[in-house]
This record gives sequence, C-alpha cells and structure tokens, in this order.
Amino acid sequence: MEGSLTARDRVGIQDFVLLDAYTSETAFMDNLRKRFNENLIYTYIGTLLVSVNPYKELGIYTKKQMDIYMGVNFFELPPHIFALADNVYRTMISETNNHFILISGESGAGKTEASKKVLQFYAVCCPSTRLLDNVRDRLLLSNPVLEAFGNAKTLKNDNSSRFGKYMDIQFDHQGAAVGGHVLSYLLEKSRVVHQNHGERNFHIFYQLVEGGEDELLRWLGLERNCQNYRFLIQGECAKVSSINDKSDWKTVQKALTIIEFSEKDIEHLFAILASVLHLGNVQFGASALGYATLNNSAEVHWLSKLLGIPSNMLREGLTHRKIEAKAEEVLSPFTAEHAKYARDALAKAIYGRTFSWLVNKINESLANKDSTRKTVIGLLDIYGFEVFDVNSFEQFCINFCNEKLQQLFIQLTLKSEQEEYEMEGIEWEPVPYFNNKIICDLVEEKHRGIISILDEECLRPGEATDFTFLEKLEEKMCGFLDKNNDLLYRNIKEVMRQSKNSIIQHCFHAIEPDVKTNNHNTTQFKSSLSGLTEILMTKEPWYVRCLKPNHCKQPDRFDDVMVRHQVKYLGLMEHLRVRRAGFAYRRRYEVFLKRYKALCPDTWPHWKGTPAEGVQRLIKHLGYKPDEYKIGRTKIFIRHPRTLFATEDAFEICKHELATRIQAKYKGYRVKGQYQRQREAATKIETCWRGLQARKERERRAWAVKVIKKFIKGFMNRNQPVSMDNSEYLAFVRQSYLTRLKDNLPKSVLDKTTWLTPPPIMQEVASVFLRKLHTRLLVRKYVRGISSQQKVQVKLFYLSFIVIGRKENYPQSICQPFADTRISKNINIKVLQQICPEGIKYSVPVIKYDRNGFRPRFRQLIFTQAAAYLVEEAKIKQRVNYSSLKGVSVSNLSDNFLILHVSCDDTKQKGDLVLQCSYLFEALTKLCVVTKNHSLIKVVQGSVRFDIQPGKEGFVDFKSSSEAMVYRAKNGHLMVVGPHNAMHTTK
Repeated sequence: MEGSLTARDRVGIQDFVLLDAYTSETAFMDNLRKRFNENLIYTYIGTLLVSVNPYKELGIYTKKQMDIYMGVNFFELPPHIFALADNVYRTMISETNNHFILISGESGAGKTEASKKVLQFYAVCCPSTRLLDNVRDRLLLSNPVLEAFGNAKTLKNDNSSRFGKYMDIQFDHQGAAVGGHVLSYLLEKSRVVHQNHGERNFHIFYQLVEGGEDELLRWLGLERNCQNYRFLIQGECAKVSSINDKSDWKTVQKALTIIEFSEKDIEHLFAILASVLHLGNVQFGASALGYATLNNSAEVHWLSKLLGIPSNMLREGLTHRKIEAKAEEVLSPFTAEHAKYARDALAKAIYGRTFSWLVNKINESLANKDSTRKTVIGLLDIYGFEVFDVNSFEQFCINFCNEKLQQLFIQLTLKSEQEEYEMEGIEWEPVPYFNNKIICDLVEEKHRGIISILDEECLRPGEATDFTFLEKLEEKMCGFLDKNNDLLYRNIKEVMRQSKNSIIQHCFHAIEPDVKTNNHNTTQFKSSLSGLTEILMTKEPWYVRCLKPNHCKQPDRFDDVMVRHQVKYLGLMEHLRVRRAGFAYRRRYEVFLKRYKALCPDTWPHWKGTPAEGVQRLIKHLGYKPDEYKIGRTKIFIRHPRTLFATEDAFEICKHELATRIQAKYKGYRVKGQYQRQREAATKIETCWRGLQARKERERRAWAVKVIKKFIKGFMNRNQPVSMDNSEYLAFVRQSYLTRLKDNLPKSVLDKTTWLTPPPIMQEVASVFLRKLHTRLLVRKYVRGISSQQKVQVKLFYLSFIVIGRKENYPQSICQPFADTRISKNINIKVLQQICPEGIKYSVPVIKYDRNGFRPRFRQLIFTQAAAYLVEEAKIKQRVNYSSLKGVSVSNLSDNFLILHVSCDDTKQKGDLVLQCSYLFEALTKLCVVTKNHSLIKVVQGSVRFDIQPGKEGFVDFKSSSEAMVYRAKNGHLMVVGPHNAMHTTK
C-alpha cells in the first residue's frame, strides 16, 4: 500500500480498502479499469488478491521479480501473486500453522496459471539441497501431467481445468519443501465421450496421437490423424493454434519419468489411452430381433490386445448385460442404443478410474517419508462457476461447489476480521452482507434439497426421467436427471477384472462392491465436498480472485458488463465492506512510525520511546480527530482513506522540502557565479595553505597556484577542443547544463521554445540527440494515453475514408463511434443457431427493395466470417458467399443506398441486392474488414446497373435535391434523391 500511495491518481489505488466510496460498485470498477489499462493486473482487498487476466506476457514473473518480493513486507511493494505467496510462506514459518490459498474465478480467468506461479515461487524461495531439489522437481512436474490428463480446450479457455485440484505442499521446520499431496474432485468424465462444438477432449489424447513415436503408435494400433477417432472430433477443433501437442507430449514423457513411473506403468497407461480411442470407434448394428451386434471386429481386436482380455469376453460384455433372475444371473442382450450407452459409460469409467490411479501414483512419488510434524500450504485451483445453454449434472455440481466455497469464504472472512478486532481491543461493528446459505440449503438440505430429491427419484421403481424429477421438485417446492446407470455395463465391468493390464486390474478391483443404484455420482460428490470443507476449515485462508476482462481472450480489452458480473458473484464488494468494517487502514506501530516520523519534530529524526508512544505523539501533532482513528494493542486503525491520504500528501511535501534543503546545500557551490567560484576555490586553497605552514611552504604554494591556474586556464580554453587544459572545466559545464535542463524540459511536443540553449561543448548532443530523444518520449506518452477503443475507432474511420470518403456526407457521417452491432439481441434464435458457427461479425437493420416492383421490405443484414445474410425474422432470405460477391456500388451523393452485386452463374440463384441502410459507412467499413478486401466498394455518379436475375437487368438512378425521396420513375428505374446537405442520414 505504502509503495504506490503517491501514484494513486495515475494508476489507481492498489488496495480497494482505501477507496473512499467503498460501497460504490462504480468506483470499484473505475479503479479496476484504471489499473488494468496501466498493465497493473493485481489489486488488493486487504490480503485478498484480485487478478485480471491480461491475455499477454507482461514480464513480471522473472527470477528477478521473485527476488524482489522475497522477504518483503506485504504492503511495501505493489500487489503481486509473489507478494501473497511470500506472505503466506513467512506467516507459516513464523506461526508454525497450516494455510491454504483458494484460487477461484471463471474458466479462462487465469486460475491454473496463478497456481503455477505460486508453485514456481516456492520452488525458488525454499532452501535447496539435492534431496529437496528432487522433491521440488516432482512438485513442479506433477502439474503438466495433471494438466494433460485433466485439462481440455473449451470455448472459454484453451487450457481449462476440468477437475478440481487441491494440492498440499509440506514444509519442514526450516521452511524446506519436503513433500506434497494432491486431491482431485469431480473429473468431467463426460468429456471423454462428448465435446461441444469448438471444444476438445482431454489434452493427453491429442498429445499421444500427434506426438507419439511411430513405433509406439504402431504398437497401440493408432494412426497419426485425430480425425480417425470419434471421441476426438465431436467439437470439430482437433487442431488449436495456441497448443503445441507434440511439444507437450515430450514434457509429459519427461515428467512421468521424473515422478518415477515405471516403464511398465507408462506402457500400461498408454495402452489404456489407446483403448479408449478404439472403444470410441466400436460401432453397433441391430439384428432382426433388434439386438445389438458388433460391426467392426478390428477395434475389438485392438481392445483385446491392449487390455489383455480375450476378444470373445469383450464381445459378450459389450453386447449383453447381466441381470438377476431369482437366485441366478442371466445374460440379456442389449439393444443397439443400450449398447452405445454402455460403451460410453465404460469409456468414462476407464478414464475416470485411471485418472484416480494417476493422482494416487503422483501422491506416492510426492509422499514425505519423515514422520515428524510438518506445516502445509494448500493450493485450491477450483473449476469456475459457469452457465451453458445445456448444463449437465457435472456442471451443476461444479457450480454448487463454488457456492459452498463462497459460503466458507464469507464465514472465514468475518471470523478473521472479528478475531483481529478482538485481539486489538477494538469494538466489532456488525456488517450487513448477503449470506448464500439459502442457496446452499436449496441444494443440500436433507429431504428437501435438490440433491436429496434427485437421489430419491433415481431410487424409485419405474422409469425415472427429467420430467418426473421436475415434478418432484415442484411438489417439494424446493431440470435434469443425471443417472449413473451402472447396471447397464455391470457385465463389462466383470470382464474388465480379467484384464492383464495392471492399472485396469487395480481400477476394477475384484472385491469392489457392485453399485446397484443410480445415485452413485451424488453420493461421491457430497462426500468429496464435505471432505474438502473439513480440510479447509483446519487451515488459515488466503484468497486469489481471478477475473476475465473479456470473452474474446484479447489483450487491452476491458468489458465493463462482464467484469461487473464477476465482481458481483465473487462477492468482492461484500468482502470489501467486511474488510472496511469501520477502518480503512491498519498498520503495526513500528511500520507507521518509520514511514511518517518526519512529519513531527518530536519524532524526527530519532524517537527514543516505544513505537506506540511515538505514534500517539505523531498523530497528536498531525491533528487527528478522535473519530478518525483507534489505538489497538499493536496497531493503529485509521477510519477514513482521506485521513491517510492527507497524511501521505503531507509526507510527500515533507520529503520534497528535506530533499530541497540537502540539494540546496550541495548545489550552493555549483550555482554561484563563475568568478565567485574561482575566488572561493582560491580562498579554500589559501586557507589550506595557511593551515599547513609547518610543511614545505614552497611546495604548497606551487600546488595551490597550479590548481588556480588550471581552473582559470580551463575557463579561457572553454571553446577549444577537449584537452588536458580544459577537460575538468568542460566536465563541470556539462554537469551544470544537464542539471538545469532536467528541471526545464518541454512538457509538450508542440513546445519548440523552452529548450535551454546549450554551451558549445553540448551543442550537438543536447540540440540533436537529447532533444530528439525527449520528443520521442513525449510522443510515446501521448500515444500510451490513447485507449485501445480509440485506436480501433481511428483505424476504422481511416479505413472508411479510404473506402468511401468520396461521398458528400462523409464528414458528417463519422461523428459517432462505430459499433459492433446495431441489432444486439433482436436476431431470431433459429437464425442464430444456423449462422453462429460461422462467427457473427456485424449486424444492422436495412430496407431491401424488391428487384421488380421496388417495394420496400424490412430486413436484417448480418455479416459472418464466411458470408452475408439477408434475414426476415426467423427466415434466411438470401445467403451471399463472399467469394461470389463481385462488388458493392454506392453513389457519391448524400443518400444511404448500396447495391450488392452477386455472381449469377446459376439460373436458380437470386440476383443483386438493392438495400437502404441508416448506418451505411459503418456497414461498408465492417464488410471490408470481414472480407479483407478494401477495393470492394465502388463510388459511382448518376446511375447503377444491377442484375435482377440472369439475363434481366435493372437500374438505380441517383440525384440531389432539397428533400430526400425514393420512388419508381416512369422509365421503370428506382429513383433515389439525396438531400444537398445531409447531416444525419448516415451514422
């Protein structure tokens, strides 16, 4: 906090607790945006760290940065993830207790990266030995393995964690990292068999196919082509430009070796991955009786080889289920649909259990063999709260987990605040806040909560569906139904127990009880969440709240609506209100006195009493009123930010005055006149000469005269080339000029007169090099002050001028910024479903004139990445591929008409489009940007010919008049009359 109080006007306030309007969401957002625009992505709320994903490299995570933040007071330097990590570490060492860091936020907000930075910091700051380095390497390299098997590309994040991860880092009494333990929560197993459009399966599958060695792929029966595997292509984005699967494959291989996976384990692990891909390609047909039949025996062959299970057993397991009939079990054939479900359920089970085995294996490698007591720092990287068009049971659990953690966050925050006030002897003032317990109870309350009703519905006799579940919810006044349906593949589970693959044997252990109910998922989830809560309640909490500045993963773009939404549901304003429960600032007496003691004559330069007495003397001198502060046992509490800011401003003035006095004494000799300096030099020499008369008087006189002559000679030869005679004098002249220049630099690029006239020795450097350098600096500051939105608008206006600047009304048309759309949410949902995959770039309302009778029709014109669409409500009237767009004609007058010329090679195709658009300049500029064709627009005079249909042409005539009109002329042409001086016809 202290480190940047003086820069608060430029870079905002680095601790939200110091916001004067701390209850104002607008003030909160303004401060967050101001810091983001200055590439300051971190801001505190007390000890809570708010992090905004910059979507670019900032160079703030180097070894040098780690060294700067190591062992420094938490508020001494600007906010940083390293500052929080260091403070947690030092608090753990000094107090010998356990801590955890909760990292939360939406997918793509930077949670996983924040977790990595904390781990990297501890890897550098902890004591180092060969043994400890080995532990450190395993801790660091467990991350790429878990990411490969548990992360995936989603619409919001190219490296999204699809499981919850809690990692304990264990430290000994000297602060050395000696071990670790990982807990995983709710792996998104459904991703193994299904991905939404634009998303991928887990990274490891693509890494294996793209990066696996040729010999390995041959042994696994795989081809180096992701398109050949059904489980990898449902999202239609197997290749991602930001992901290097080949390089990541090498990293994972190296990590598995260092974490001490045996060659046999690695071999069996890869075999399981390949078996999942082969399983996804197993297809089923239907016999005459409707029973499932296997269509591709080749995949079964590879499954048999990779899993070490006889092929006949696999065939039976994939096409039959085991049911109990009286006292014996009977095999019943699947239908084709049930067989597909059982296949996918098996794939999910194999991958999910293998992931659990992988986590346990990593834990064995990280386990600390020393039984002495250890302190730990936990890292909780939890999945983000998200709402999709279709939400699975897994997403429901993810969102509920976030609500439970928010509840825990509120409880622990209030608890820690109250404890500090009680410890310092300050009266606690209750703070109103939203308690989300009502939301948690809605989900988890016994007998009445959603999970209880879901369990009850899954267990009831008969067919349980989403609709029966919804009826039960309405009945209880508390939809979806996520059923495990483990019974469908019970037979294949027994088959898997016959596998010769050691990992599969472990995952499908023979003594494992069969799950005969449908509520296994909810039971497991409730148990995991309860265990996590118990773990966290035994540790001291620290928080990192990660925010996404925009949906597009673009740097320097701050979407206010989106960020404000995250600020609300993360409870940041409520946390700020709790943290500001009466006092904006609190510091230990030693820290406060050390910073501000210069403001009081009694405490400056040295205070001999206790720090508490010194602070009381200081604030009395400053005139603090009784209602502005409280004195605790070890800290001073200041109620209002303005009190602190006034103190800080006084401190800055004081610092400046002190510096001025010191500088004045130092400059006293320098600023005097040249003749006076010579006399003073001679006087000093004479004084020294007289004071040492005991020495050889002749030598001293010669020495004094030599100094005086040298100075005078330097002055006399000041305009000559540098030599032994004038070098020292010229050095003095240069230093004097540069000192004066520093205090008199021009403040603007347009200022051409302020530059100080340099002495001859500085003429070339000062007038040419330094002046150019300073001018470039001023230009750079000016350019940096322009916002990214303004830069985009300037580019668009410039492009519009190039494309259509010849129209009469161009100067009046660019008075408003260009928008991304002029329709917003009014596009019909059916149309959106058809064209959204192409990516909508711009949309605008238009009037379309019929090609024959020129009757006006209201339409929507939508530009996607691939084509232009003319839409009438829920119907697409015409699609124009950009490849078939020959050009666009507009007149040079003040009308707002455009004619889209379309290739009509096919007689079934429609002809050219005659449109009227109120946002003509904006629409045409956007069209040029999307098509990347700046020569598409043609500005014409008089008349435009267009194709009504192949072989039939029409005309649009343009002229100016005092009144705008559009009508069909007697000659059959469409007559467009534009006003002479249109001020608002286009935008």
